[in-house]
Amino acid sequence: MRPPFGAAVSISRGAIVHDVNRDNWLFAAFGLLFGFIAGYVLHEVMAARQPPRLAVGDVATSAANPHADGFGGGAADPTMGGGAAPPTAPGGTGGPPMAEIQRLRDAVEKNPNDADSMLQLANLNYDIKNWQRATELYERYLKLRPENADVLTDLGVTLREQGKAQDALKRFQRASQINPQHWQSRFNQAVVMGLDLQDFDGANRVLAELRTLQPDNPSVNELATEIERRRSAPATPAAPAKPGSSR
Repeated sequence: MRPPFGAAVSISRGAIVHDVNRDNWLFAAFGLLFGFIAGYVLHEVMAARQPPRLAVGDVATSAANPHADGFGGGAADPTMGGGAAPPTAPGGTGGPPMAEIQRLRDAVEKNPNDADSMLQLANLNYDIKNWQRATELYERYLKLRPENADVLTDLGVTLREQGKAQDALKRFQRASQINPQHWQSRFNQAVVMGLDLQDFDGANRVLAELRTLQPDNPSVNELATEIERRRSAPATPAAPAKPGSSR
């Protein structure tokens, strides 16, 4: 599972579309990676490329949940954590990434109901912060295999990274309904409520539940501290809209 948001404070992937062009930049990204690390073993490359995600910004999360990471993309607050397992090459050896991407693309094109390949491809897009593509793939996966709290949580992270806080919150809430013990989705609810929507009372209610589920998790206390700091900060006037803005 992906780790939850952190103190820089941030948040924690069904049939496939036949538009392969949207995955083409994966090849470019991996091509650049190989250009700089030609002297390294591929296994080491993959290990270095996929560090464990963190909760509430860059605060370390529980070792029991190495994959519930934070919103690691363009959001100012890297506090969120997700749910699904990180992608691995066949056999778990970290084989050639570009070959693996092509294999997954071919698999989902040939069989739009191949949920496993679809989820792996979604996870790869998540890992390189291709949020829009990851969102699409997670949503298609959930049509095939609904009610998956981990995937709903990762989907919520991708939505938040695109500025869709309310949509993200709905996914986190649904994940908590499906699995009341799923603390990452509750953590992410608190992040969205307290840091994005300024619903401080709602965030504190979720934090109270989190303390019951994770009494020894320091990330929960750090998130609570950050939310209280923002609650106590003087209100900042909204910045004027830029010329040509629709606001």
